[in-house]
Amino acid sequence: MKLPKLLEKGYLPVGDGHQLYYEVCGNPRGKPMLSLHGGPGAGFSDKHKLFYNPKKWKMIFFDQRGAGRSGPFASTKANTTQKLVEDCIKILDHVGVKKAVVVGGSWGSTLALCFAIKHPERVKALVLRGIFLGSKEEIDYFYRGGTQLHNPEAWRRFVNHVPSGKDPVKYYVRKFHSRQSRKYAYEWTYYEMSLMRLEPNMQKAKKEMKPKFYIPMARVESHYMLRNCFLPRGYILKNAHRIKVPVSIIHGRYDQVCPPESAYLLHKKLPKSRLLFCVAGHSSSDPESSKAMISEIKRLERLR
Repeated sequence: MKLPKLLEKGYLPVGDGHQLYYEVCGNPRGKPMLSLHGGPGAGFSDKHKLFYNPKKWKMIFFDQRGAGRSGPFASTKANTTQKLVEDCIKILDHVGVKKAVVVGGSWGSTLALCFAIKHPERVKALVLRGIFLGSKEEIDYFYRGGTQLHNPEAWRRFVNHVPSGKDPVKYYVRKFHSRQSRKYAYEWTYYEMSLMRLEPNMQKAKKEMKPKFYIPMARVESHYMLRNCFLPRGYILKNAHRIKVPVSIIHGRYDQVCPPESAYLLHKKLPKSRLLFCVAGHSSSDPESSKAMISEIKRLERLR
């Protein structure tokens, strides 16, 4: 599929020594759309641009603090959920957009929800995939043993590097500041990649596991997970009533990274939401997940 026309790209200083890489693509007169990538720390790529009709949308992408091409590389300094929410405002202001449809998957759904709660006046609609509410329960499930019920080999590989009795997240974070930092960053990211898809293709995943991807992914993501995403307990569900716009919730029925229960709980808190469970894992690359994303985004083309 052909990539949309690039309208603008650059680096935006947002304070605290951070510069965010951003791109604007598609139709300069199209409906504004802000895309929020996952991780935290994963960055955006060209594949994120393929869900949209470039004739209908003005697409805005950016690498969050410490992620992708933003600098400083893999930095966790002044890197919090609250800072990222304000960065969204700075990006929109910089490209001259007052209100946008906000799209986010996985951690991107967390950030999109926090943004909509804090700045509802800047959000026209939400398209969310692979819901992650940033809760301690979700973090414990993924990093403290929950996945071993369905994927014991992936879990065993992850914790084989952790001494018995040690907390996996705390131990990995400590190792990220040692001479073995690359090895542990690789293993941290490999664990998540091995659980992403309905039918994992680890040969393909290994080819994508370059240091420029797995180092920021591991460092930034663990920085957030260690601190429960900088959110008070139950923050998103307790404040979901502030979100009045249409919300599409797409979740893989067989998601091993983010439990489907999170999507269901969110849907129950949002009267204007649509919940679509599909035969997919966590990845937006799973065919049924991709179809659902494209369908929901197309539906919003008619939104006034």
